[in-house]
Amino acid sequence: MTSTGSDDRGWLRAMPAEAGHDALLSRANHLVLPARRLSDLVQGRPAGVTGSQWTSASRASFDFVVYAADTGRPVVAVEIGPVPSAASAEQRVQRLTDAVSAAAGLPVLRIGSPTLRAAEHGRRLVEYVIDARAYAAGAGATVAGTEPAPVGFRDILGRLPDGRTGSVNDLGALTRAAAVEAYVAGQVADPIVRGLHVRWLDGPAQGWSWVQVRPDACLVEMVSVTEHRFSCGIDAARLAEDLAAVAVGERLRENAVANLLPRAEWTARIAALSERRHELVGGFAFDHLCAD
Repeated sequence: MTSTGSDDRGWLRAMPAEAGHDALLSRANHLVLPARRLSDLVQGRPAGVTGSQWTSASRASFDFVVYAADTGRPVVAVEIGPVPSAASAEQRVQRLTDAVSAAAGLPVLRIGSPTLRAAEHGRRLVEYVIDARAYAAGAGATVAGTEPAPVGFRDILGRLPDGRTGSVNDLGALTRAAAVEAYVAGQVADPIVRGLHVRWLDGPAQGWSWVQVRPDACLVEMVSVTEHRFSCGIDAARLAEDLAAVAVGERLRENAVANLLPRAEWTARIAALSERRHELVGGFAFDHLCAD
C-alpha cells in the first residue's frame, strides 16, 4: 500500500505505509493500529479550531484507529473506558477532542464503561464492529424490491459453544453461560442475565445488564455507545446492552460482586427511566421491567 501522508478529505492523515507492519490486526480490508494520538490523525489545525483548542486536543489519544487497507484512510478512532465525570478536566478534554475531530471529519466511536478496558476487550470489540459493518453493507446490497429484509448481524442463529442454538453474534453469550454456572454453584440467586437499552435523542445509546446475586440485590452494569459520524453496523443501543452483559461477566468471573444495588432501588430507576420516554428515540420498550 502506498500512502501520500494525507487523504482527499482535507485534514485527515492517511496511515503511513510503514505503519501497516505494526497493525494489531488485519480484517475485512481493514487495518487496526493501537494507541494513536489525534495529532497522528489530523494534519495541522483544522479550520474553525482555535490554537488553544488544538493544543489541548491534539495530545489526546485513542485506543485504536481502524484504517481502510486499500487507501490508508482512517475509518474510525475508538476509545474505551470510564465516562468522565461532569465538569471534570477529563470531560473538557473529551469535548475538545470531539470538536476537533468533527472539524477534521474524523469519525469517532466511544465506549463508556467503568469495567470494560481497551487492553482486555478492545480487540474483540473492534473485530465485531468491522464484521457487523461488512455484513450490513453486504445485506444492503442484496435487498431489492419486495424481498424480505435480511436477518441482522446480531440475530444470526447458529450453534453456541454449549451446543444450544442461539444468536452467535451475541457478545453477552459467555456471560449468560457463566451466570448459569454461578447459579448452580450457589453464587447468584437467579441464572438469568437481564437487560434493557435506550437511545437518547440528543445523546448516546445506553445499555444496562444485570443479574440477581441475592433475592434483594442485583449486580448492574451500564455501557454507553456514542457514534460520531459513524455507524457500528448494528443498533448502537443493542450493542451497548450486549457490552453491559460482557461487563457483568467480567465481574462474575472475578467474583467482584461488591457494590450491589438493592433490587427495589434498581426497579425504581428503571421506572424513572421509563418516565423520560419522550427524550428517547423510539420511546421506552421495557415497561414490563418496572414492576419486576
